[in-house]
Amino acid sequence: MLGAQVAVPNSGGAATALDVARAVVGVLDGSARGVAAQATVIERSGSAPQVVGARLLLFEDGTQIGTVGGGAIEAQVIDACRGCLRDGRSRRVQAHLVRDLGMCCGGSMEVFVEFLQAQPRLFVIGAGHVAQSLVPLALAAGFRVAVFDDREELLEHPAFAEVRREALDVDELDVAMPDLDGRDYVVVLTRDHARDERALASLLRRPHRYLGMIGSRRKVAAVLGRILHRERELGRAEPDLARVRAPIGLALGGRTPVEIAISIVAELVADRHGGDGRAMNVAEDLAARDRGAARDGGSG
Repeated sequence: MLGAQVAVPNSGGAATALDVARAVVGVLDGSARGVAAQATVIERSGSAPQVVGARLLLFEDGTQIGTVGGGAIEAQVIDACRGCLRDGRSRRVQAHLVRDLGMCCGGSMEVFVEFLQAQPRLFVIGAGHVAQSLVPLALAAGFRVAVFDDREELLEHPAFAEVRREALDVDELDVAMPDLDGRDYVVVLTRDHARDERALASLLRRPHRYLGMIGSRRKVAAVLGRILHRERELGRAEPDLARVRAPIGLALGGRTPVEIAISIVAELVADRHGGDGRAMNVAEDLAARDRGAARDGGSG
């Protein structure tokens, strides 16, 4: 599936360095819509089947582009790539080609295997003041951002100069995000409660990793209450709210658009990396421990 989406004229050992580089770009810019493991020869000594810098790219569907030399060493590297695809962790493969692998080459090789994936997509629905503060922060945090609003003049704001922009209202989100999937982040920041509600209602049953809506607790309770009531009236099962964040953002206490944007991006980063948003401060604990040690030492 994934490898087939990368336009590469050759595969396996016939691929050139340019072929591999193009495939890597396809993963990183999202055009491949998937992940891959890249193996790079970082050290060799003696007789070895490939040079330092040789690369191999392995996709989830088994498609391979490039080579690190073939034979037993490549089989070991591909196995490491599969492990990398499973757990997302980088690793090293080190082997003496004769002693460890029984190859006829008399040297040794070290190969670095790394996990490659595109920056996550963030769809921002609404182009008002909070979005104008949010988008540059999200870009700096490594998200690929798209902004949708029916007000074309707002989409010309300098904050959106580097991102995809489309003049669409909340009733056109299927057109705006036709390939939304379970890795995507969506933020609802429209100019009124009715639009927020329509956007949230249309997105609840679509794939997403994170779906957030701005607003007070009172607004969120009212909006979700109406949505859930309509779902019950239609005889449908209650939508899964496990990945919904409303009100959106971490409780930082800020009220300005910039402060709200910071709280939202902080929550996006926490979700992306598995953080919990707690303060990392250990100063007071260390100070208390030091005071305890001083008392113990003094009593001795």
